[in-house]
Amino acid sequence: MFSSFFSTAPPVDPKAPNLFPVSESSNLLGELEAKDLEWTCAGGFVTETQIFYQFLQDGTMLMCQVIHSSIGLWYPTIQFTCKIYNPATKETIWRSLNVTNFTTAPPGLDKRSSKADQFSITHKHSSDDSHPEMYTIRANLSDDLQISLDVSRPSAVPGFKIGKGPKGGYSYFGSDQQKPDGYVIHRFWPRTKVSGHIIHNGHAIVAEGHGMLVHAIQGMRPNLIASRWNFANFQSDAYDGVSAVQMEFTTLDSHGRYGPGSGGVAVNVGSLVLGGKLAVVTAETKWPGEEQSVKAVMSRAHHLNPVHDPDTSYMQPTALEFRWAGPSLLQGADGSVDASVHLDVGSPSSPKALIEKVDVLAEIPYVIKTMVNYVAGTKPYIYQWQDNVKLVVHGPDAIIPGLSEGLDVEGVLYSEASFIS
Repeated sequence: MFSSFFSTAPPVDPKAPNLFPVSESSNLLGELEAKDLEWTCAGGFVTETQIFYQFLQDGTMLMCQVIHSSIGLWYPTIQFTCKIYNPATKETIWRSLNVTNFTTAPPGLDKRSSKADQFSITHKHSSDDSHPEMYTIRANLSDDLQISLDVSRPSAVPGFKIGKGPKGGYSYFGSDQQKPDGYVIHRFWPRTKVSGHIIHNGHAIVAEGHGMLVHAIQGMRPNLIASRWNFANFQSDAYDGVSAVQMEFTTLDSHGRYGPGSGGVAVNVGSLVLGGKLAVVTAETKWPGEEQSVKAVMSRAHHLNPVHDPDTSYMQPTALEFRWAGPSLLQGADGSVDASVHLDVGSPSSPKALIEKVDVLAEIPYVIKTMVNYVAGTKPYIYQWQDNVKLVVHGPDAIIPGLSEGLDVEGVLYSEASFIS
């Protein structure tokens, strides 16, 4: 109490910025270093997650996720979640376990690897030069579900973050970037190859396909970071491998360019893999009240024609549109690349492509639920959709022949829209 009377720190301008988004970085491509994918297991109010999204050859979506949640002085809660969705049969398999005896790094490994009684995820280098590093995932999720997967990264698709160096990938909350109130980090493998098998009810399912990996950290209470999240994961085996990935969060009113009251800022990062190579990295900030014009670098998620959903009380889009644009990263393929994808998701009474509306509070551990103060009357929901779509791409012919005239790339899009408050 008394220290405040004698503080020599300069007063903070109430109109000073208290959000420093990674999407304002002057350097877009920051290739991942080994340390970038290590578990930090930080204390305080920090949620850290490692998520593998994979599409199998028949279109089945397979998601494996480890979540490390620190809640103040409480002992961290660690979950392993898995969702398997077959779009042909509409069958969904879901498991969520609070694991025991979690450790990172396991003996003889670094902190990119982790294990618990119920699973192990091991990072290792590969003897295959075309896929130089990989994760092995082994999980016994229940008596009727076991998973054994190898997820590898193509050599022509480096992992990335926005911005270079150890602080690349960070968005900071608070008026002082050196002592932030909180932060958000995303690091990606935007294209992966998966092989292995799933054992369900004693039957083996071959798991062959492609996907992506994201390692993310929310260094603040999640209900104070964002009111909305958007996520897109498009993958195609055409043209030697194509992917389009995008992650966006929108801040609460509390954080923005002019301090409290200037929030509602959309921070968006993304990438395009074309011809089996990382071709474009994108990042863009949408400041409230400012129109988004056509620019050299664009990274945008749009909810089209939203309508009220009585199940969730949120305004659900009836269609989604994602757009990417930026300069080519590939040598000998100078020029700009532009891509977009459209997904029709229907209305609440007549949904299309819907996997599930996830009631977040029903899924997170009780201890987190009691510590995170959601706004009275609101209930966080995640809409999950998946469908076959076309990614419309234009760019230099040196990347893919015919790209200058435009190509429609057929593939699978998995998308999430999260409503937090």
